[in-house]
Amino acid sequence: MRTRWRSAAVAATALGLAVSPVGAGAGAACAWGAAAPARQAVTVPVPAPTPAAEDFPQLTPAVARELDTAIRKVMAEAKVPGVIVALSAPGKGTYLRSFGVADKSTGMPMSPGLNMRIGSETKTFTVTALLQLVDEGKVGLDDPIGKYVDGVPNGDRITLRELAGMRSGLFNYSADEDFGKAFLADPSRPFTPQQLLAYSFKHPVLFEPNAKFDYSNTNLILLGLVVEKVTGQRLGDYIDREVVAAAGLKHTLFPVGAEFPSPHAQGYTDQTLSGKTANATDWNPSWGWAAGAMISNLSDLRSWAKTVATGTLLKPATQAERLKVVPSLPGAGYGLGIFNVQGWIGHNGSLPGYQSLTVYLPGPQATLVVLLNTDTDYRGNEPSTLFGQAITRIVTPDHVFTLPAQPATGH
Repeated sequence: MRTRWRSAAVAATALGLAVSPVGAGAGAACAWGAAAPARQAVTVPVPAPTPAAEDFPQLTPAVARELDTAIRKVMAEAKVPGVIVALSAPGKGTYLRSFGVADKSTGMPMSPGLNMRIGSETKTFTVTALLQLVDEGKVGLDDPIGKYVDGVPNGDRITLRELAGMRSGLFNYSADEDFGKAFLADPSRPFTPQQLLAYSFKHPVLFEPNAKFDYSNTNLILLGLVVEKVTGQRLGDYIDREVVAAAGLKHTLFPVGAEFPSPHAQGYTDQTLSGKTANATDWNPSWGWAAGAMISNLSDLRSWAKTVATGTLLKPATQAERLKVVPSLPGAGYGLGIFNVQGWIGHNGSLPGYQSLTVYLPGPQATLVVLLNTDTDYRGNEPSTLFGQAITRIVTPDHVFTLPAQPATGH
């Protein structure tokens, strides 16, 4: 998830898939629900034609050196302590590198096996869990959220589809000033989903359901509650078993509190009351819950990139719904808990101390994962976006991953 706080005030950045993404969708061959009239997602062309396999270069030593130089340049400019990068495609080889340090105090180097907090990439897991329930006929994408959760503004008209597609109009709780003050005053404190929703629901809705796109973590908190109500299980337990284990992931988890399995990188943030950089490694991610609390590592995310982009865990018709995108930013679109940026399908993540990017390019079946241990912006841009842009400019110049910087907004 992406939220920036400036001193005591809160401002949510509309960029970076923690607070503003781009395209893909989800749906189901079975019961989408008839409790509310269907409002079809606006389908737009893929931002760029899908490249063929031959358009992706061999990852030769020469290309690797070029990538090394580009990544080190971004690190130096954005002052990123450490980053891990994996890029591969069938028949093209693999580029796997780690740069910099995982711990600034000890100088421990970054390495590919470290666990990392993945922020809004959690959304891809939560929405996958929801879509599995759609496949089982237990929920419908066009069910109103009010069928499952009481007290939601416009809850009789906002559908699960609109929540997953960031088109609900509900205020983003993580943009609420009181929430920002409470969190930064004690980053170790736990938050319940109900507390998070209360920060949102005290604000008027921003627009009518499905009127436009607006990235809001509130939407995912509600979808997490839907999964819990329908399954009778804690969200983390359900995701760990039905999504993580089903996908064959060994180092991905939904933490209960601030636990962080070793080995892991230390994370550094300037999202503090003083504005000074702090170590956010052990900050409690419960404030992100279904929108951003999860932990993973490079090997798991390399596998997950293809799983989520191709719909391995879902029925084909459901995955097709997921990948219907609506406009969000130039060259990018957002579907159901997933984006399409110039043909790269996936999600990014950001929360204090960490950023991530996990994307998949269908034609060459290329996978790119970037993990870093800071969320401090550089000239208004997220470092994860800068890495994605620098890397794809070299290997897929017709499909450059970029999310334009957006002005901070405290709506």
